[in-house]
Amino acid sequence: MDIRDEIALVTGANRGIGLAFVTELRRRGVKKVYAAARRPETLPELPGVVPLEVDVTDAASVARAASTAADTTLLVNNAGVSTFARLTDGPEEDIRREMETNYFGPLRTVRAFAPVLAAGGGGAVLNVLSVMAWMAYEHSNSYGASKAAAWALTNGVRYELAGQGTQVTALAMAGVDTDMMAGIEDEKSAPEAIVRAALDGLEAGALEVLADERTARWKARLGEDPALLYPHLAAARTGGGAA
Repeated sequence: MDIRDEIALVTGANRGIGLAFVTELRRRGVKKVYAAARRPETLPELPGVVPLEVDVTDAASVARAASTAADTTLLVNNAGVSTFARLTDGPEEDIRREMETNYFGPLRTVRAFAPVLAAGGGGAVLNVLSVMAWMAYEHSNSYGASKAAAWALTNGVRYELAGQGTQVTALAMAGVDTDMMAGIEDEKSAPEAIVRAALDGLEAGALEVLADERTARWKARLGEDPALLYPHLAAARTGGGAA
């Protein structure tokens, strides 16, 4: 895929990784970018960028977007939310909100835009995931569950859309310096670095982009002893205490 030939739509485009996608796509010379957000008035005014009101939790809103942006050839499913809810005792409404946004959101957009992409020759879908799809903490596990579901969704639609020539790429990363992680002390990548890796992989035809070293390490552990995914539990079993 040559980015310069594409017309992109980015959900959650008003800040963080989404805004970095909009900026980098323009820098790489795409023909046009639809910058989608629930509140388009929050979007920055940039040349070649078309603001678009889209709420990925609302099927009617997504359908309107597919009709308005019927020339889209690259769909970037970036919109996401984290409530930091625990699975065992977090508010169920928070867990449902994450699933509605992080899983059903991309499901709705893929279903709405698949015919649009087919009409344009196939195009591509880039789904923004997270290393949390493969790991767990004391917090954010409902977010991880929603991203694990989105990973399975990505793998599934890759098969289902192959016949129409649509490339489906997954992007996974660990900590990123965005508003979502503003209150968390952790190693964080710049959004711009994540986006550059994502678009480099997309242009190279990659099915999955692991955008930082930490994500690559955790993905590799999936094929090893599952205990490696839970080092604090392993330490407790051997008498070393919780890490």
